[in-house]
Amino acid sequence: MATLLDPPAIARGLRRVAGEIAERDSGIQDLALIGIRRGGEVLARRIAALLLELEGHAPPVGEVDITLYRDDAATALPNPRIGPSHISFPVEGRRILLIDDVLYTGRTIRAALDAVLDYGRPRRIELFVLFDRGGRELPIHPDYVVRAAVVPPEEHVDVVERDGELWTLSTASGEARAAKEGGA
Repeated sequence: MATLLDPPAIARGLRRVAGEIAERDSGIQDLALIGIRRGGEVLARRIAALLLELEGHAPPVGEVDITLYRDDAATALPNPRIGPSHISFPVEGRRILLIDDVLYTGRTIRAALDAVLDYGRPRRIELFVLFDRGGRELPIHPDYVVRAAVVPPEEHVDVVERDGELWTLSTASGEARAAKEGGA
């Protein structure tokens, strides 16, 4: 198992990206954050807190479950764990920042775009990922990223929370479950 991002690197990267997000549109007045479930929600809350520090107010935060929007839902998910989506604000005409932990093939992001568009038509959708591992199968590219590095397809990249701190780890196929469960 290799550490790709430790907690201090993640904290520095999130702070840097929060500044970029605020500067991109001369503020955050029409910004809303949507975390993709099981990876992006905690990052969305952390970015919102940093934007509160920088701008004096935080954008609304929602989360979206993409399980039923996956292009392999019928074949790869015999017993899917479907969770709720919570978007309690209008997306129509807004700047939406879609947030996920790891970008790989682009298929999760495609599914999330479909899910968000079911709520209305935003003015613009931007993408933040903590770690871009390469290996794209679709033409998806993040607007904001903390770190990008090519990781071989036989390795898994996971963002795990331990004692309230986030770690980005690369594990060989057999080690992935232990990393998610807090073992090493």
